[in-house]
Amino acid sequence: MRSVSIVSAGMTAFGSFPERNIRDLACEAGRSCLDGAGVSPSQVEALYVGNFAGPSFTGQNHIAPWIGAGLGLHNVPCTRFEAACASGGAALFHAWTAIAGGAYDMVLVLGVESMTSQSTAKTTEILASAGDIGAEAAVGATFPGLFGLITSRHMHEFGTTRQHLAAVAVKNHSNGLLNPRAHLRKAVTIDQVLASRPISEPLTLFDCSLISDGAAAVLLCASERAAEFDRPVRIRGVAQASDRLALHEKADITTFPAVLRAAEKAYAMAGVVPSDIDFAELHDCFTIAEIIALEDLGLFPRGQAGPAGLAGKTSRDGELPINTSGGLKSKGHPVGATGVAQVCEVFWQLRGEAGERQISDVSLGLTENLGGSGATAVVGIYSR
Repeated sequence: MRSVSIVSAGMTAFGSFPERNIRDLACEAGRSCLDGAGVSPSQVEALYVGNFAGPSFTGQNHIAPWIGAGLGLHNVPCTRFEAACASGGAALFHAWTAIAGGAYDMVLVLGVESMTSQSTAKTTEILASAGDIGAEAAVGATFPGLFGLITSRHMHEFGTTRQHLAAVAVKNHSNGLLNPRAHLRKAVTIDQVLASRPISEPLTLFDCSLISDGAAAVLLCASERAAEFDRPVRIRGVAQASDRLALHEKADITTFPAVLRAAEKAYAMAGVVPSDIDFAELHDCFTIAEIIALEDLGLFPRGQAGPAGLAGKTSRDGELPINTSGGLKSKGHPVGATGVAQVCEVFWQLRGEAGERQISDVSLGLTENLGGSGATAVVGIYSR
């Protein structure tokens, strides 16, 4: 297997853009990415698009070649990958596989979603289809409801508190203030989070990620060619894993086995251990998801991630900065784009291009992209 590197990244602002379609957003991110590397469309050998529910949100099927044509990628394979909220991570993983295996030297990876043209009720219905339709959605279960159950169980098992959850939101909103591409650039306090509107006990409004539009792109190439580009970032390890779709089929809902398996493989591939990680972009679709991710990834012992966050250990100037981009909580969560946007942030941090939110002395970053209530996970490890 060949080594693979990232040589450029591009991203739209995340926000509410109901007047813009998927191709418009994707092409903006894709062109920014190609221009950043000085690469023409004719040099790209394949396009991999992460998109969860473009057909449901917009009515448009066959999305990948539609986007490819908009970018001038003619006569190359253009493929869409769907893995719920991990669609972008899945596209990245399979692009890495294709290059590492020798099928291509250069692949453009895009993640995109356009969600705000639909009503909140319709969007909730579409998102619920990432769970078990027969066993969960049919009886009214939504993802806020499912993650409310996960949160309650974590509180019962480990003593996690509402203050621990609120600290995640406060930190990520603070980071998002420094990200000009973030959807919600607004500082919040722990008291504001605790007092915000109930969504699904014990989760409140500020425990939940945003409904967003946006796109992100990264350009992957074989590392043997990376010297042609300025300051490439190497993919040290990346793995995808799956688990049961329905929450009620899981033996323990306070952990995500797919994350455990993907992390184990990624760490082994990279030849590192959790304590080597300098910073990470984690999938905080709900505040509890960041806490569980920290524990599943071995970055903190089980039951200790909540107190660590409240103590400031995961803040931008803490011992392990988490979600410097603002995370899904503040940056936004255009579902198919999220996994690729995480990689963009790690790429920019490792190159010293993260602006006001830049953290110092980092050489090894991690991304964790979660699909549904843990049915898919993609974990990546990256270095200068």
